[in-house]
Amino acid sequence: MSDTVLLAIQDQIATITLNRPKVFNAMNQDMGAALREVAQRVLEDNGVRAVLLRGAGASFMAGGDVAMFHAHRGKLPPLILRMVREFNHAIIAFRRMRKPLVASVQGAVAGAGMSLIALSDLTIAADNTQFTMAYSRIATTPDGGGSLFLPQILGYKKAMEIMLLSDAFDAHTAQQLGLVNWVVPLAELEQRTAALMKRLASGPTFAYAQTKALVSRAFDPHFEAHLEAEAQSFAACAATGDLAEGVAAFVEKRKAVFTGK
Repeated sequence: MSDTVLLAIQDQIATITLNRPKVFNAMNQDMGAALREVAQRVLEDNGVRAVLLRGAGASFMAGGDVAMFHAHRGKLPPLILRMVREFNHAIIAFRRMRKPLVASVQGAVAGAGMSLIALSDLTIAADNTQFTMAYSRIATTPDGGGSLFLPQILGYKKAMEIMLLSDAFDAHTAQQLGLVNWVVPLAELEQRTAALMKRLASGPTFAYAQTKALVSRAFDPHFEAHLEAEAQSFAACAATGDLAEGVAAFVEKRKAVFTGK
């Protein structure tokens, strides 16, 4: 298994750590595949009673690895499709887990990172966290279920605002919107997260499982089909001149000039 995702299990708590801290845990092919493998292992482990998802270093996840997109721009659509499908398998495993899934976040939460916190049952955020969907900045569409989860949480208008404009917002705004349950000082994030995980791991595991199953059934009747539609959309965007311009502008640290083509 790649070291881009780490798994530790202790006291019936599975801790999954995104582990590319030098690039703010940006998603690449290796991370997508590793996250799928780890998520499946945790799904199948009946000894796990609660699951924690976190990022190593200063940030939770800064979205996709745009530098990688730029480096492979000549063959991007098939690469994107493979990567997003790997990520989607992880999302499906997380959604099928009948144990509480908690995201503990700090620093940057962007793109696929937003999809992961929207997927999670509970989210605790440090007060230094900044959130953005980011996809429209490089002329592409959400993945990882973001276009499904965000409207469920936020409602249509606010979800569209966040997806189309990709403006950044802080942890307290995220809490007001319902994306985050608790905002805590960065220095207290680890301690407060540990207390929450201990409480969940000692809770009524079967009742938690049944509650998650009921809510998932209510919200996601076509969940897996929606994820595949997202993957196809992302790959289609990857073939456009606008995405090539958006990626180049990101790497060159300038404003993108989109033509709609």
